[in-house]
Amino acid sequence: MVVEVRRGSSRFISRLDGGQTRHSFSFGEHYDAERVRFGPMVCHDEHHLAGGKGFEAHSHSDVEIVTWVLTGALEHGDDRGTADSSARVEPGTVQVLDSGPGVTHREVAVADVGPTRFVQVWLSRDVPATEPSYSLAAAPLEPGVLTVVAGAGGAVPLRTPGATFRVARLEGGQTLTLPDEARQHVFVARGALLRSSLAEPLAEGDAFLITDDPGRQVTAAVPSELLVWSFAG
Repeated sequence: MVVEVRRGSSRFISRLDGGQTRHSFSFGEHYDAERVRFGPMVCHDEHHLAGGKGFEAHSHSDVEIVTWVLTGALEHGDDRGTADSSARVEPGTVQVLDSGPGVTHREVAVADVGPTRFVQVWLSRDVPATEPSYSLAAAPLEPGVLTVVAGAGGAVPLRTPGATFRVARLEGGQTLTLPDEARQHVFVARGALLRSSLAEPLAEGDAFLITDDPGRQVTAAVPSELLVWSFAG
């Protein structure tokens, strides 16, 4: 039974022209042997981009990439050559790109909607997909409820076994019961959590990493948005 608090202030930071990324796990030149992965999660990045800025064509292989936009909008394009190879990802939609053996894509903030902030997670599994796949769908949230966004029962499927992505939007004072899965990554995307049996208060950018301690409760101090990943087994 382990509950670890990862403070947002301890994340690695990468800067680019017109943007900044905060890495929760080792990434590129940033390395910490204690922060390599959490179950199949090998990347949990929070990106801030000015309009028209972002990541031009680059390649991925053997990862499933899940994107959740908090503000602004993101232009996605890839080389699969299908009708959905170009798309716009906005708040309230979830995007999943499984790179399979290899895919080249670009992600650039839409120029006319203000700064774009999004969280992106990469999942790695023992048996990679044999071909890329792409999903984009609206993910309606019920206020105060931990809603499945991606995975079994969500707006889009996930190929990574046992992985589920949920989102909750809470008013100040609302209490939420976390999932029953063995591993949970709970990220405060907006707002703050009150002090609890798990830890001192958590602020925007902080996270819980929970192992073998399911069904815990957290309470929002102010209007908050939580991004909750869980992994069975």
